[in-house]
Amino acid sequence: MPYAEAVRLAFQTLWSHKLRSFFTLLGIIVSVAFLVAVLAVIHGMNAYVRENVVQAFTGSNTFQIRRTPLLSGFSFDELEWQRMERRPKITLEDAAAVARAVPDAQAVAVQSGFPPPLSEVRWHNQSVDGVMTMGVTPGYHAVQEHEFVFGRGLSDVDEAQRRPVTVLGWDVYAQLMGEQVAPIGQRLRVNGHELRVIGVRVKRGAVLGVSRDNVVLLPLGTFENLFGRRKTNVVFVKMPDVSGLPGAMVRAEEAMRIRHRLRPMAENDFTIETSDALMSFWKRLTGILFAIIPLVVIIGVLVGGIVIMNIMLMSVSERTHEIGIRKSLGARARDIRRQFLIEAVLMALTGGAIGVVAGTLFAALIAAASPLPARVSLLSVVGALVLGGVVGVVFGVVPAARAAHLDPVVALRAET
Repeated sequence: MPYAEAVRLAFQTLWSHKLRSFFTLLGIIVSVAFLVAVLAVIHGMNAYVRENVVQAFTGSNTFQIRRTPLLSGFSFDELEWQRMERRPKITLEDAAAVARAVPDAQAVAVQSGFPPPLSEVRWHNQSVDGVMTMGVTPGYHAVQEHEFVFGRGLSDVDEAQRRPVTVLGWDVYAQLMGEQVAPIGQRLRVNGHELRVIGVRVKRGAVLGVSRDNVVLLPLGTFENLFGRRKTNVVFVKMPDVSGLPGAMVRAEEAMRIRHRLRPMAENDFTIETSDALMSFWKRLTGILFAIIPLVVIIGVLVGGIVIMNIMLMSVSERTHEIGIRKSLGARARDIRRQFLIEAVLMALTGGAIGVVAGTLFAALIAAASPLPARVSLLSVVGALVLGGVVGVVFGVVPAARAAHLDPVVALRAET
């Protein structure tokens, strides 16, 4: 029997028992849909973290010098955390030493630490609550690659003279002034302290549903006058390209060790990190999901495969007379085996294809209804279809072999 004829007969058989075929494939459909949807979310989140979250926390071609690691609360036990809390603060003098050690840096900046204070910002009768308030040195604009709709960023003079000036995020400006007022020179109050607006940043959007534009930036000295010193000031060093990071990090480490008077064998009392630390932490989290997902999918696929095998065995019993007629007309055992095996594979592939469509739609629904991004990858689609084909072959062998070995005389005697 030609393969094309076997495929046609397999389609005809599936279509003539549509409801039974659907419930037969339900296990595979659900498993594949789950696999495609979850992998789409993970793939989308990986891209989102790499393209947005990492950029928001660190900037491109940048490393940080911190008092404690960026993700120390997730990575260390309580005793280790208490030991890190005794580390010295990162100071402007530390940043100056690093700047001297890395003269080829594109920018060196200091940012007040986290968590930043949340302030009420008031302009005339308008006010905005919960605004993230950060103190930064002028180089921070270069590190984060800020652009401005109005005015300018903070300058060295603003920092040196601790001027009462501020740069607004777009959301703060839009909510206070409604995009109708020229903001430069306007005076507003941040937690009751009067500041003059010198610039408004270009809108930067949100990260995981949290706006990056609900922020006001102050010169670091001004910030410290108003809000006090923070425990976890951060030094940012931005290099012209990524190839310069390793050497710059070594020189910065040496400068910090000299500044903190550390002995040769003493461990660092500071942390130097790149965006790789954040990506590594994220990959560890997704690695747990990747370890669990295959187990769930395998269980579902095994159940689906067993159901397919049982239905195919039932189909062999129901079509015994048909098999006997075909054998009496010259069909060989391999023709019968091929027909039933193709039916099993086609059934599993159909379930896989429906599962891919369902998983894609579910991923799109997740992306539309939540801040979680979802991107269906070609690899997950191909993997799902290959998985369906393998299930069809593995669980279709037994029914196909039983059909092929039926005695034609006995088969012809079976009731139709």
